Formats: sequence, structure tokens, C-alpha cells
Amino acid sequence: MATTTAQAWKHVAWLTFLGTAGSLGLSLGLNYLLLFSDTLTPFARSMITAGLLPVIIGLPLFALIGWNRVEIHRYRQELNKSGTYDRLTGCLNGPVFTSMIERRAARRSGPGPRSGAFLIIHPEHLRSINMRFGLEWGDEALRLIVSTIQSSVREEDLVGRIGASMFGVFLSGATEAEAKEVGERIRTRVAQVYFAPKGTEDALTIKVGGVMLENEMEFSDMFRSAEQHLSDAQDDAGFELTHMHS
Repeated sequence: MATTTAQAWKHVAWLTFLGTAGSLGLSLGLNYLLLFSDTLTPFARSMITAGLLPVIIGLPLFALIGWNRVEIHRYRQELNKSGTYDRLTGCLNGPVFTSMIERRAARRSGPGPRSGAFLIIHPEHLRSINMRFGLEWGDEALRLIVSTIQSSVREEDLVGRIGASMFGVFLSGATEAEAKEVGERIRTRVAQVYFAPKGTEDALTIKVGGVMLENEMEFSDMFRSAEQHLSDAQDDAGFELTHMHS
């Protein structure tokens, strides 16, 4: 690490020396050429020098500085994005999703109990897809499922990846009827997604379990309850949804 830093500073020092020497040489050369011009007055020569040098030196210098600032901003955005979103699916990653849910679940929107719903979504037959078609098609199945989930919820709802093949949805302020409607909508739309690995059409199916939030609680408690109802979910019943009290 120390060697890398020393090399970087050496590079900066070398560029600084070359830039200063180049600017000095350019200034002296321009003044030398103008000195022998019989058609220009001393004032005209000084004005040309004063106007030309900032353009020749300053324009590329500030263009480079501006470009570097744009690149630094882009790198920061990519770094923030990589720390917030799941690289494969584009939804929130587990730690960020968990933290945001706990903050929202603890926030009161008014008098009375808190409200909202937490859903867990688990793709079925993913292992079979990986074994038959390869891991890249399993990844594509996850991307399609997440895209369908995101298009089935409101903009203010949260969608996150909370496991290798498990996703969570937080529906802030949703009633039980609204949560059931969203769960059924997601399940139906995922089943309608066109998925044809290697030209062979295959169906995508998911299980959904959920819990209604009526009081402040830890994420682990929400997850445990929703996961239990995920295990109990039956295909013909859509998904399981229960109430949870602190």
C-alpha cells in the first residue's frame, strides 16, 4: 500500500514538473517570436501574450480537471450503488433492505398502531433450472422474477434480496386486503412471464408468505413469521398471510 502511494506521488510530481516546464517554454517561445515582429507594437505583443497563453495552457488544463471531476462523480455513484443494490437483480441488497424496513416499521404515520405488510417471495424449481440449463439461466430467472415484483408494487414499496433465492417486499401502510392483492398479483404475473432457456419454454412459479405489521418489531421476528407462512403456503391458496403483534 505504501509503495503504491509513493508511486502515485512520484507520478504526480513528474506531471507537475513537465506541465510547469512546458508552460514556461511555451511562454518564452511565444514572447521570443513576437519580439522580432516589426508589425506589432509592444502593447499588441503583450495583449497577444496575455490572451493566447491562458487559452493554450488553461483550456486543456481545466478541461482535464473537469473530466476528472466527472469521472470521480461517476465512480462514487457506482460505489454507492454497489453498496446499496444487489448486483445480479438490481433490487436492494440484504443489509440495506433490512435497515430500511426496521426504520419504516418503527415510524409512526399518525395515532394508533403501525400498519404495513412484509412479504417473502421464494422461487420454486430454481435448483431444477440450474441443473437442467445452467447457472446463467437460473440467474436470468431471478432477474425476471425481481423485475416482475418491482412492476407489481408501488414506487414507495421496498424490494430486496434477503437470500440466495429469496426476496422480500415491504408494503408500507398496506391493509390486509391490499397485501393479499399485491401477493396474488405478483404470483400471477410471475407465472405469466415468458421464460425459454435454450429455446425450451419453462414456467416460473413462486411461493409467497407474509405478515401484517401492527406494532414495532425487529426484522428477525418479521422474517421468522413470514418464512413460517411461506412454508405453509399452498399453490391453490395463493399465499399465507398472518397478523403479528409486538
